[in-house]
Amino acid sequence: MYSITLILADDAAALAMAKLKCLLVGGEELTQPVAKDLRSLLAPEAKLLNMYGPTETTIWSTVCSLDRVDDFVPLGEPIANTTLRVADSAGQLQPALIPGELWIGGAGIAKGYWGRPDLTAERFAFPIGSDELMYRTGDLVRRHPDGRLEFLGRLDNQVKIRGHRIELGEIEAAMERMPGVAQAVVVAGEGIKDDGRLTAFYVEKPNARCDEVGLRAALRDSLPEIMVPVAYVRLAAFPLTPNGKVDRKALFAPKTEPDTADFGPSEGTEALVAKVWRQCLGLDRVGLTKNFFDLGGHSLTAIQVTRRLRAELGCQVSLTDVFRYPTVRSLACHLDGEHRENDAVDAAAARAKARLAARRRGSVWGVQEHLR
Repeated sequence: MYSITLILADDAAALAMAKLKCLLVGGEELTQPVAKDLRSLLAPEAKLLNMYGPTETTIWSTVCSLDRVDDFVPLGEPIANTTLRVADSAGQLQPALIPGELWIGGAGIAKGYWGRPDLTAERFAFPIGSDELMYRTGDLVRRHPDGRLEFLGRLDNQVKIRGHRIELGEIEAAMERMPGVAQAVVVAGEGIKDDGRLTAFYVEKPNARCDEVGLRAALRDSLPEIMVPVAYVRLAAFPLTPNGKVDRKALFAPKTEPDTADFGPSEGTEALVAKVWRQCLGLDRVGLTKNFFDLGGHSLTAIQVTRRLRAELGCQVSLTDVFRYPTVRSLACHLDGEHRENDAVDAAAARAKARLAARRRGSVWGVQEHLR
């Protein structure tokens, strides 16, 4: 949904949406606020379709036409040759308003996972009272008395960030394999502003000392970049629930902040770049030498940064610039240099134009004197 918020923030893109006849949204949960914003931008007769379905069921399994947005965004009805079942862990049907796992069957489901018979047996099963093989999505839903299907969240520890499925347990296991980490818990930020930003909480082993730089570097050696947490928080101990499990809800989502000596200036290009970074990254403070991508930036936020800097500075700022100069200080120096170079080019062009005009005036004056 983060990419949609970028579209909504772009005036030209928002105006273009008024000309659409149909808009299909899928890949991640369509939240109520985003759905309302989209519906308000579209023409009244235009269709807004919420599409839902995992890869294992050939991408789309349900569709819902949102003529209006009520208290939640329904998943909709099954497409042709598709069956849905809200069931418990054994596949027993759940009554209305009772949460259960969404099982999907029909012509679109896959045969299983290549080379993973154990995972295939776990996720593809026959529910009680049915001879149809169905896929267990791991999504928690409930059906309302009027038939609307409401998405409630995940049953497991899986999250979706910018279209990528991420198992938080895999990141936690990678951290706990590090020599100094006794236990780790990874959570994803909530809300559009956080864009699912990953935060790692960890407890060190006795007499061990870990730091953010070392943890991030080690994780980058074993995990894809999108699975590397942005923030790292050292705890003496994890908060526990009454039954002894880690209380994830009690963990706070900290802001990533630089050291005091690294705070940005109060004026100049550096201050402007720092302000734009704070707005796009959702941070209170940004250090001059902190890497944009270590602070949670990615290609979509980089696009947002370039757009805002162009508006603020009135000059061209490319996406390549953000990747090539990933700190506030280096990007500001580059932009200042570009300004000076452009000013010098403009001044040289102005001088050349003046000399040409002077020569032309002299030539015309000479001809006029000759004619006299």
